[in-house]
Amino acid sequence: MPAAFDEIEIGQVVGLGTMALEAEALEAFTTAFAPDWDVSRGAPDAMVYAIWSRLDVEASSQWPQTKRLGVDAVRWMRNPPVGERLRGRMTVMAKDPVGEGKGIVIAQHDLLDEAGRLVFSCLTRSLFAR
Repeated sequence: MPAAFDEIEIGQVVGLGTMALEAEALEAFTTAFAPDWDVSRGAPDAMVYAIWSRLDVEASSQWPQTKRLGVDAVRWMRNPPVGERLRGRMTVMAKDPVGEGKGIVIAQHDLLDEAGRLVFSCLTRSLFAR
């Protein structure tokens, strides 16, 4: 992400990193949070959201000037199987200045599988300030 709000461009794409879906993590997650889930169906929706959240938190820690205001329009497309590597990306959809050097950034976040197919998507609103 750019250092200044004015440098953010609509259509800009930022990688959020990658993470493999490990069998041990799936087993631990389903035991704790979805005990009736059949792991042969892949990761449950809540775990997919948790994977995106982790990638988002790790990436946004590099942007201390941002604060997440909301997550909207959450969509799950499929449940990835064990061993699949997922990658996150953020695309800036809009921005709205709200003062000197700061503004609201609306972005679409996607979690994609190895073949580039959509696994999860959501819209976020973030405050960007110096």
